[in-house]
Amino acid sequence: MKSKNFVIFSVIVFIAALGFVIFSKGKTNEGEAKVPTQSTSVLNALEKDFDFGTIVMKDGDVSKIFELENEGTEPILISKVYTSCMCTVAKITTAKSETSGPYGMSGHNGGTSRTGIEVGAGETVKVEAIFNPAAHGPSGVGLANRTIFLETNSTQTPKVELNFTATVTN
Repeated sequence: MKSKNFVIFSVIVFIAALGFVIFSKGKTNEGEAKVPTQSTSVLNALEKDFDFGTIVMKDGDVSKIFELENEGTEPILISKVYTSCMCTVAKITTAKSETSGPYGMSGHNGGTSRTGIEVGAGETVKVEAIFNPAAHGPSGVGLANRTIFLETNSTQTPKVELNFTATVTN
């Protein structure tokens, strides 16, 4: 008899928990914008390509800040950020001055690439590209082409690419 009561109690708790999850899904705090599953807004990079020129390996890291603007009326969610090489990481600063990252090359100790960064309509975010010219050692001289990838829920700009080049010397 006790075992039957335990089973009934367990089923009731499970149904209550499931109901809570279903009914609370998609709710936001009052005044908070809900990010749509897909957005028709455009995440536009004011500058997509940058050239550091010639840099000296022993001088250490160089960085560039790219600005991206949500040019639509719906929020955009940046769901993933990753780089093309282990020598490059990215940090993102939101319009609310919150910084996340660093994000690196997927699968190579680049940390997590999943994000939940929301860019509201008309807002701008800053993506800092940080390049370590010494990451490949003494043989890593010459032209370096690197990319930062941002995956979004935008139907217009589902993947944004920010590129830079540098000529690395000893």
